[in-house]
Amino acid sequence: MAAILAFAGSNSSTSINYRLVQYTTSLLKEHDFQLLNMTRYPFPMYSEDDEKQKGYSNSLVELKEDIQKAEGLIVSVNEHNGNPSAYFKNVLDWLSRLDRKFLEGTKVFLMSASGGKRGAKGSLEVVNSLLPRFGGEVVSTFSMPGFHENFEKEDITNDALKKEHASALTTFLESLK
Repeated sequence: MAAILAFAGSNSSTSINYRLVQYTTSLLKEHDFQLLNMTRYPFPMYSEDDEKQKGYSNSLVELKEDIQKAEGLIVSVNEHNGNPSAYFKNVLDWLSRLDRKFLEGTKVFLMSASGGKRGAKGSLEVVNSLLPRFGGEVVSTFSMPGFHENFEKEDITNDALKKEHASALTTFLESLK
């Protein structure tokens, strides 16, 4: 039974990526998991001056420790203008300053969701290339386009997308064995 940490790369209270992460964790029957709501992690915008003057917040240190305790990570990233949100990029910036290899040895299931037809694939691709720099291994990905048309009552309603998600989740879980 693997320990899994799950969160969305969004700090929005109405995040569709958080809903996708909630759905994904609801399928974890044989694993311990911790689901984080990132609205509870209000980090200031990264600045070398702040780092020197104030150091690292307790919530940042706790987040890093939670990540490092986990064998696997489930993350769903949102997209702003084809890239990860400034919030998520900022979280990565802070974590990497605290410990450059904060993801060392961690398997990652990386997802993205958007209301549009591309499913936040731009953000997914950027983050997919970033996480290995911090020691993470992205073992599977899933992109959810047309979220509002394909996700209702906390379930994926499009059969093809549901199968694709299940396959990606299975690949991720098998990598944790």
